[in-house]
Amino acid sequence: MANSNYPNHTVLARDLWQCLRWRNANARHPDVLAAQRRERARIRSERQQRWGRPRTIAA
Repeated sequence: MANSNYPNHTVLARDLWQCLRWRNANARHPDVLAAQRRERARIRSERQQRWGRPRTIAA
């Protein structure tokens, strides 16, 4: 959708709805998403990271 050129609002809205229908039809199960979040949290805790940024090493 980014960097797209739509001639009018109707064409843009139609494309957005098509994208949403595809996303809803191909959504992952909530249990799978929860398992992936738990795994990422476990890896962060092993690395002693709170979030995605790497820790800075004090000199």
